[in-house]
Amino acid sequence: SADHGKTWKRGFRFTPEENFGCPAFLNCGQDYSLARDEYVYIYSQDGPSAYRSYDRVALARVHSDSIARREAYRFFRRQGPDGGPAWTREIRERAGVLEYPGRCRRLDVVYDPGIGRYLMALAFNDQGGWGIFDAPQPWGPWTTAFYTDNWGLGQTHGYRIPAAWIAADGKSFHLVFSGRTYNDVVYDAFCVRAARIETVDSPAVE
Repeated sequence: SADHGKTWKRGFRFTPEENFGCPAFLNCGQDYSLARDEYVYIYSQDGPSAYRSYDRVALARVHSDSIARREAYRFFRRQGPDGGPAWTREIRERAGVLEYPGRCRRLDVVYDPGIGRYLMALAFNDQGGWGIFDAPQPWGPWTTAFYTDNWGLGQTHGYRIPAAWIAADGKSFHLVFSGRTYNDVVYDAFCVRAARIETVDSPAVE
C-alpha cells in the first residue's frame, strides 16, 4: 500500500524453497517512529510452513524505502565479536538470531521503549507452549524473560504484543492470542491477557 492502507496491490512473496515461511515485521511504534535506524526488520521461523515448529528464528532487513523490492532484502549471517551484525543478500547463507531446536513457530517482535528492550513472543507449538525473549538489539542476543510448556489454556497460538498496548513506563502490556479451551470447547477466538514486566538492575561494574 502506498496510501496508508486505503488501497492495496499484491507484491512479492518468499517462496517455500527460501524457508522464510511466516514473516513478521518488527513493530517500532506508529509509522516506525521508534526505529533505531532507517531499516525495517522482518523475522520468521526458519522453515517453509506457518504450522510447523523449526529449529531457529531467521532475520531479514530492508531499507524503509525499498520494502516492496525483494532484491533489496538482506539476511542476518552472523554476529561479530563487537556484537554488530553481518548481513548477506543470499538467503541460503542466513543464520539464526535465536536457536531453539524444534520449538520455533509463529512469532511477534516489538520494541518496548520504556525499558529499552526488544520483546519476542515465540510459540513453541499449538498446545500452549510459548515464551517471551528479550534483547537489546533486533538481532539479539536474546535471553529468556518468560517460559511455559503449557500455561493451561488449551490449544493457544498467535501470541502478539501490540505496541499501542504497552504502558508508558514499559512495565506492563496486554498480550493478544488466539484459541482457548473453555468448558471442554475449543475456541479459535480473539483473547487478551494482561501482563506485568519486572526488571532487575544489573550490578555496578567497578
